[in-house]
Order: sequence, then structure tokens, then C-alpha cells
Amino acid sequence: MESGKRLRMVLMGTGPFAVPSFQRILESDDEVVMVVTRPVPPAVGKAKQPINPVLDLALEYEVPTIAPVDINAPESIKLLQDLNADLFVVCDYGQILSNQALSAARMGGINLHGSLLPRHRGAAPIQWAILSGDRRTGVSVIHMTPKLDGGPILSERVTEISPHETSGELEQRLCELGVDAVVDALEQLRFWNGVSTMGHPQDPLLVTKAPRLKRSDGQLDWQRDADYLARQIRALQPWPGSFSELEAEDPKKAIRLIVRKATAVKLNEKSTLMPGMIAQTEPEFLVACGLGYLRLEFVQPSGKREMAANEFLRGHRLQPGQKFVLPVPVSGQGSN
Repeated sequence: MESGKRLRMVLMGTGPFAVPSFQRILESDDEVVMVVTRPVPPAVGKAKQPINPVLDLALEYEVPTIAPVDINAPESIKLLQDLNADLFVVCDYGQILSNQALSAARMGGINLHGSLLPRHRGAAPIQWAILSGDRRTGVSVIHMTPKLDGGPILSERVTEISPHETSGELEQRLCELGVDAVVDALEQLRFWNGVSTMGHPQDPLLVTKAPRLKRSDGQLDWQRDADYLARQIRALQPWPGSFSELEAEDPKKAIRLIVRKATAVKLNEKSTLMPGMIAQTEPEFLVACGLGYLRLEFVQPSGKREMAANEFLRGHRLQPGQKFVLPVPVSGQGSN
């Protein structure tokens, strides 16, 4: 087989999802001329310095690094052009590259994304795959266009989602799975003539969105069915976490409880209890939902450590009939 061209690359990333693939590239025969990452914001007060795994990796391999505030600013594009790169390899970066920025490399850019595109385009594909009840997911490497996650697919790898898998656990598996997909895409590009069509286009009819999550997205809405809430708890673990507050006559004594692990039970049973009401505390900690019950297994009271539900109940004598607070409807949003 004819040997492919040694590529001159710029790596663009910030978060941990990029690290295994970037490390493979750094240990290959290809040339990495620069690592581009997001600026690290200064720590405020007693807050810890935000982590940047890609920056740590670049320092370990002694690769020059820049952290432009805006990758699409004229001065950033000029810098990219001066690098004379064949290709940008982008993953978990945090900025969308304009067409002008992409054109600063001879072959443009490729992006490793944590879903089977076009499903779950956006910043939180792993969380939304679990939240949506998908049975399988994977990774996709696309030849980038300015449209968010919209480019043709060069390579993909598929995996099943375990029924009890959290986003954190799935992310670790997918970033390792991504290494082979990135290597495959790079091998295709070594022989690309720069003109012929690369990969296969995404079907616009199959597009779903995976917007970035907010801390408030973690609030449990007990009016939903138990199966959805169990998925939400797995999807939002480790961040932002799923939580609810126990009602109290004195609001200052309300207990915010982060639910770390829970299982949906009795899904075909319509409870006579109001959603959010504690159905039983022995032998299991069950809470009524819109349909079925949620069995709370591991919880974390605000400001305290995680513990088994029965340990929590020994210190808080809850009774069946007590209620968790339901979310307040957002102003201006009515039911359809």
C-alpha cells in the first residue's frame, strides 16, 4: 500500500473528551505545530482554578499553546494562517470556527463529536443520549463546516448504552472509542486530493439538538414518569446533578437532596399519591411520580457527603405522605 502523507496539524480542544485522541496524535509520526485551547478564567475568591486537560497535555508534550478569546477574530485567523497547517483537529473545544478560520488550514478541520450524528448536535450529546432513552450511541468524526456539527461524516464507531450507565461513565468509554475513529479519518485525509467528496452527508430529517445543560436543569419534576427521572439522574451525573427539596413549614429547614442513584419501579402502576409524595421509607425509599415510583438508593444532602438512602433516613425521620417540592412553572409558558 502507498504510504500516506505526514500531516502538519493544529489541535484545538479544552475538555477531557479530547485527551485520548490528542495523545495518540502527539505520539504519532505526524507533526503538531500548535495546540489551541480556551482561556482559563481566573479563580474567584476561594474557588479552585478551573481545569483544562488539553492544556495540561500540551505542557506535558511541550507543544506551543495559544488560548485566544475569539478564534474567529482577525488576529487569531492571521496566526492560524501563519502556521501553514494541513489540518485542524478539533474536539471539546468550546468555540465554533468560522469559514474563514477553517480555511486557514489546507484541508480545513475535522471534529470528534460524542454522538452518532446527525442525532444530538450540540454541546451535551452524551447527556442527551441517556436522557432521550437511546439504546445505543457512539462517536462521529466530521469534516467541519461553519454549521454546528453539520459536516459530512468521515468515520464513526457505535456502542450500546448500559441501562445503569451515567454520563460520566459513558463519556469515558466514548472518548476512548473516539481514538480509532480519529485515526481512521486521518488515514483517509492522507490520500485526499483536496477536491473529491469526503465522507457521507448527514440526513437533515434526522437532526436532533443537544443544547448545553444548566444547573437548573437538574431539578426533578415528579410529575414526569419514573423511567424519565431515572434517566435524568444518570444523564446529569456527575454534573449538574439531579436534586429536589423536601417541603417544610419553615422554608429555612427545607432539605435539598441531590439524588445520585435511583431506579424506576412499578412503571405500570398509577399511584393514588400526588407526584413527589413519599410512598414509603421501609424497606425502600419510594417516591410517587406521574407514573410509577422512583426508588432512591444513594443521596447527598446539600453540603454533606453522599450516602445510602437508608443511612440518610436514619438521620431524618421522614414519613410517608411528606412531599418533595414540585418545580415552579416558568412565567409565560403555558401548556400546549
